Amino acid sequence: MDNETGDHERPTRLIRIKEVQHRTGLGRSTIYRWMAQGKFPKPVHLGGYAVAWAEEQLNEWISAKLK
Repeated sequence: MDNETGDHERPTRLIRIKEVQHRTGLGRSTIYRWMAQGKFPKPVHLGGYAVAWAEEQLNEWISAKLK
């Protein structure tokens, strides 16, 4: 919470690969290839092999592509 304004920061939602694919229209291999090339946001490691993307970063990436 911001003490001066009283605004609450909304936590970033983490989304998994299936939803990332659905939102972007990209395949899994393209997503991982573009990540390696620095063309796609990096995921957050959740533990083991589980990863997820910050919804805010993904939305920003999509918005930039639409410009």
